[in-house]
Amino acid sequence: MNYILFDGASRNALLPFTYTRPVADIRIGVLTIREKWEKYLGYTTSTVTEDYLSEKYPMVEVEENVMINASFLPTKNLVVMIQNLQSEQAIFYEDEPLAFYTKEDQEVDFDTYDVIQYSYEVLTVKNTWDIFSKNEEAIKEDFALLTEDRTSEPIPDSVQVIAPENIFIEEGAKLAFVTLNASNGPIYIGKDAEIMEGSLIRGPFALCDHGTIKMGAKIYGGTTVGPFSKIGGEVSNSVIFGYSNKGHDGFIGNTVLGEWCNLGADTNTSNLKNNYAPVRLWSYETEGFAKTGLQFCGLMMGDHSKCGINTMFNTGTVVGVNANIFGSGFPRNFVPSYSWGGSNGFSTYLTKKAFEVAKVVMARRKIDFTETDQKILEHVFEETKTWRKSYE
Repeated sequence: MNYILFDGASRNALLPFTYTRPVADIRIGVLTIREKWEKYLGYTTSTVTEDYLSEKYPMVEVEENVMINASFLPTKNLVVMIQNLQSEQAIFYEDEPLAFYTKEDQEVDFDTYDVIQYSYEVLTVKNTWDIFSKNEEAIKEDFALLTEDRTSEPIPDSVQVIAPENIFIEEGAKLAFVTLNASNGPIYIGKDAEIMEGSLIRGPFALCDHGTIKMGAKIYGGTTVGPFSKIGGEVSNSVIFGYSNKGHDGFIGNTVLGEWCNLGADTNTSNLKNNYAPVRLWSYETEGFAKTGLQFCGLMMGDHSKCGINTMFNTGTVVGVNANIFGSGFPRNFVPSYSWGGSNGFSTYLTKKAFEVAKVVMARRKIDFTETDQKILEHVFEETKTWRKSYE
């Protein structure tokens, strides 16, 4: 069977992260949503997403296909139901299509389908804040999936450990003179990752392949550090996608960083309002601030965005793609894509300069900034012009 992941209705609620990737390629837990589905199904998947992303994330359609809503995370019983789908059958969760069988070039009309209601609990990613608020549970699910019937590499003698049975270390990982407390949830340390001396880590926690925790870091539960990312200072309940850096002291909490982000030394995010009120977060859909229902919510930062040393972010700040923030004071709590500046005002960060930086940054990791990448980011620049009207 051919499995295709589609963005679904939640795509716009997951901006700015879905400006540069399909919903399926959001990381939550240890793995991306796509990696979870492929691990469960035993097949590679393709994608139905925005047209401008389709060159990098193409759809592969064959005679018989099963479409899966990528905002839903897989479970064993859900996967079994999907694998057993027959022609003209669909699985719905409440009023939303979760998965359905389709033939090549078929016009899908759910009124003619045999609709099966899925009534079990399932993790969904429908808003940006779901990525961190549901990350603890996602780490636990991924830990069980990745470590089933496998044996961890030995924990080095110099490591102080609580609940070693909840710790899994992949081949090539390096750690010495650190403290790992897995009593509240598992700790997963990926292949060729490194945790430097003096680090204090509480689970649930995931350090993905080739990731690095810098010396003396303090990491609280519900945190994921993506592949090739480098993290220092204090971090609580945050998800850092791949290839991003927070290499120095400073605090981030209840935060999501996209890929290729860099936070300057002593960058701090507020994750709690002074009056303890629920946090509102910028919504690209409504062009206003949405109620999160959360008391704790920090920074949402899109791909390729950077900030200078001593940057301070207010509670519930959204930063778009390819923004460059610097200077004293708090920038406003919505910074559009391709913004250059800070609390004293912004100007447009021109694509030519932004792409020059992206090429250098990616080359350091031996990854090419391709023509396809450039086309995607050019589209994002044009699509987000409306948010920059005040200074263009």
